[in-house]
Amino acid sequence: MLIRVRKPWEIPETETTAESAYRSRPRSEDGPARIAGAGLTRRSFLRGLAGVGGLCGWSTIGGPLYAASEEKGGETKLYPAKRNPAYKLDRPITPAEYATSYNNFYEFSFSKQGVKPLAQRMVTDPWSVEVTGLVAKPGKFDVGELIKKIGLEERLYRFRCVEAWAMAVPWTGFPLSKLLDLVEPTSDAKFVRFLTFYEPKWGPGFQATEYPWPYFEGLTMAEARNELTLVATGLYGKPMPKQNGAPIRLVVPWKYGFKSIKSIVKIELVKEQPSTFWSSIVPNEYDFRANVDPTVDHPRWSQASERMIDTGERRKTLPYNGYGELVAHLYKKKPAPSGEK
Repeated sequence: MLIRVRKPWEIPETETTAESAYRSRPRSEDGPARIAGAGLTRRSFLRGLAGVGGLCGWSTIGGPLYAASEEKGGETKLYPAKRNPAYKLDRPITPAEYATSYNNFYEFSFSKQGVKPLAQRMVTDPWSVEVTGLVAKPGKFDVGELIKKIGLEERLYRFRCVEAWAMAVPWTGFPLSKLLDLVEPTSDAKFVRFLTFYEPKWGPGFQATEYPWPYFEGLTMAEARNELTLVATGLYGKPMPKQNGAPIRLVVPWKYGFKSIKSIVKIELVKEQPSTFWSSIVPNEYDFRANVDPTVDHPRWSQASERMIDTGERRKTLPYNGYGELVAHLYKKKPAPSGEK
């Protein structure tokens, strides 16, 4: 007889909360200090510290709703995509009105509540993503065509911000590994670098010249190919809203949210570890790895617990955000070959 053991984060679908269950607006948590040399208070800096990695609000969709097909009169609806049952939660789904209005997207505003209206300036259709570097088949992919080529699924993931707030949301997308397979990385490719858009006429935040725009992030090749690493094009069964990183963004659920870069325009495979946006600004506070770890505090606050943005409930922070079963092996030091130290 086959006995299935639940993964640590799984709960029955019947225990999840509908997106319309709650109505009140969350409160932002701000930090106390000033960034050296930045000319900004820590309060304004941390108001959206997940940068393009955090969640943002929605109202205007930013991606294709239909894909060409021989079925149903030549079109098939992409959203909502079929949910992958392998990815479940240990907590209720955060209502959409919270997860899509608690906004970190510095390109538009340092205020979480200010991002949503300003993000509507973005032009997300058409949108292409260039994949280059150490690959056999570099290319520039139209997002709509890419979705049709790879296909979509929905996954329930926890999301943990470095600011110690959290949510749980349904993302729609496809594994990053499937995109990497299309371009065929060479054996020299050890890291993946991501770059977001740079368009000052869209985002007032670009006027903050103390930041090294455009936003950039990176993963190891092993992290990029992990089954959890998702290229997201939708949220709550709909195309990705502009405020959330339309039309295409990264979701790396075992890392702090700033690693999940939004509105990607370029992916480059490289041999050496790339620098990242936040680690280049404050390297003593934000490292390349940025794995969720309750035992390693931020220099100015504890990471031992997290606040759910809809209920205010405090929960203990889970190592690797609860995904250690699938990712902890990536960080175990391998023994050196015989004769080496």
